[in-house]
Amino acid sequence: MRDKEREIMLDVVRVTEAAALMAGRVMGNGNKELVDALAVDAMRGMLELMDIRGEVIIGEGEKDQAPMLYIGEKVGREDCDFEADIAVDPIEGTTLVAKGLPNALSVMVLAAKGALKPV
Repeated sequence: MRDKEREIMLDVVRVTEAAALMAGRVMGNGNKELVDALAVDAMRGMLELMDIRGEVIIGEGEKDQAPMLYIGEKVGREDCDFEADIAVDPIEGTTLVAKGLPNALSVMVLAAKGALKPV
């Protein structure tokens, strides 16, 4: 595995970890909107630090339905050579987290530009 691939792979781990940790800070509070907002904000912030020029292909919704991580949103750095398609779900199981239950997760898929198709 090349160093660049390893770096990007570890960045994906950091992105999902940040989303999960932020959601966990309010676990059990009963507010699934807050859980989602914190996870989305953390994930979006970490994506900006990645050495990629990415586009959200599968995300939180259409641009007018989601303030961040919407379909078509550009993330990462404009000056980067590596173009990527991204699919995200900052927290799958927001209700679980809000109720203080286990088995929620943070999900991100990153692939070369053109490899992911919207569903």
